[in-house]
Amino acid sequence: MTPTPRERICAALDFPDWAAAEPFARAVAPEVGMLKVGLELFAAGGPAAVRSAAALGRPVFLDLKLHDIPSTVEGAARSAAASGASLLTVHASGGEAMVRAAVRGAGGRLRVLAVTVLTSLDDAALAAVGLAGPAEAAVVRLARLAVAAGAGGVVCSPREVAAVRAAVGPGPLLVVPGVRPAGSARGDQARVATPAEAVRAGADVLVLGRPLREASDPAAAARAVAASL
Repeated sequence: MTPTPRERICAALDFPDWAAAEPFARAVAPEVGMLKVGLELFAAGGPAAVRSAAALGRPVFLDLKLHDIPSTVEGAARSAAASGASLLTVHASGGEAMVRAAVRGAGGRLRVLAVTVLTSLDDAALAAVGLAGPAEAAVVRLARLAVAAGAGGVVCSPREVAAVRAAVGPGPLLVVPGVRPAGSARGDQARVATPAEAVRAGADVLVLGRPLREASDPAAAARAVAASL
């Protein structure tokens, strides 16, 4: 089923602890389709932060970007599945065996998403770490690897959404950070687009952090993004 504009929005709870995140989470939860618990909040609050976010009635995207040997990632995915999260990220660059291990650990209780290339990296940064060539080529290669290994979706920047959708077909969920409403500052994001541009290119879920968190009225900011879709 095609998600509604509101359901496409995932609000990132990028706060140092749940006490700081809770007012924002309660304000935006009615206006978005998902809440994201990332490394900062999870390092402070652990699975309790996931449970607290899920209690607000929205699926939780646990964005840990796991990247380790397959057995370790399998165990971590098993633990994440017990936390109540609905989505979990691993790095596609961990390889096919690692992605398969994450899917085994998840045991069908959550969807494993494979992060391709971080949205903070441009072509020069990719070349410096040995991924020479345009970012799109690396992203598509990693997306294909991850989906073949059983990942239920892919995380990529707005710039590569169309190419990834063409490469992996309609089934995998495409989750897109680096989304910036028109006029918003890029911050440390290198490859960005507006929410409407990302959806037109084939994105399913848009991850929004600073554009909501730094707004004077986060709920109104989320409604404005939905309206733009």
